[in-house]
Amino acid sequence: MTTAYCFVPSTSHVYPDHPEHPGRLDILEPKLATFHADKMEAISATRNEVALVHNPKLIAGLEQASKQGPGIIDSAPTFVTQTSFTDALLASGGTLSCVHAILGGSARNAFAIVRPPGHHAEPDRAMGFCIFNNVAIAARDALTRGIERVAIVDYDAHHGNGTQAAFIDDEQVAYLSTHQWGIYPGTGWYEDAPQAKKRIVNVPLPAGSGDKTYERIADEIFVPFIESFKPELILVSAGFDAHWNDPITSLGLSTAGYYMLSKKLVDLAKEHCGGKIVFVLEGGYDPMNVANGSAAVFSALTGNDFIDPGVVNPHKEPDVSELIEQVRMRHGF
Repeated sequence: MTTAYCFVPSTSHVYPDHPEHPGRLDILEPKLATFHADKMEAISATRNEVALVHNPKLIAGLEQASKQGPGIIDSAPTFVTQTSFTDALLASGGTLSCVHAILGGSARNAFAIVRPPGHHAEPDRAMGFCIFNNVAIAARDALTRGIERVAIVDYDAHHGNGTQAAFIDDEQVAYLSTHQWGIYPGTGWYEDAPQAKKRIVNVPLPAGSGDKTYERIADEIFVPFIESFKPELILVSAGFDAHWNDPITSLGLSTAGYYMLSKKLVDLAKEHCGGKIVFVLEGGYDPMNVANGSAAVFSALTGNDFIDPGVVNPHKEPDVSELIEQVRMRHGF
């Protein structure tokens, strides 16, 4: 079996001067053929599939808002154009296509390179540049196909409030987020969800946290999180805005750090769920970081050599030992 990917650039989903734009993928797109992965055609999600997570009234309202676009629909700002509704269905469908390929045995693992992104979209609300929650829809769909437990790991720089909200009371889905504390959407404190310890895990990081910090988190939090939940499928919200020179955030990962994180997650999937893992693009607002980060993910998925561009975070990382210990103690890791 091979690594598969779907590519949904949604070139008409664009708003003047907005950071979430199709140009994010311009450097990545011509490189896709070099990553030793098989491209699959994305099939649009149906309204019923989207309704596994989202309120039908929201779906209908977003369709109407899109028809009336372009316009801003939330203060983030989240925008829609006249194609955004169909674009969002295709982004969710591309994610579903990847999961179906894994569960059907035609692919070993996969990467859904889709936009608009999804992890801020709540069941009753589109927000944070996100229309439909692609990862959440894929997780809920997998449960309808016989999977008993899905783990979602989110290393976007922003907390995935929408994903957490979708599964706050669903014991079949676990969610772990690393994110920069104090930025949009202002959620994701480590004491969240006291009723869901070990299953809803937040690691709110100070600005500057980079490769060394994330490696500790992967070893000391990711590993026991996966070991305790025992997922049959891992989904990854892959945000490349945790890179040290992203234009709208202040974390400290390098491309080598993204490879390290992705490789550890792929290895955890091999150990605990037969290698079943799907990465799904979220944020990342520098096109070179998106291209290099995606290359790192593909290297981890395919087992091919990782080529490090060699650009490291020039800033000193903060000491997060106390935070890591607080998270571990709270969840019994």
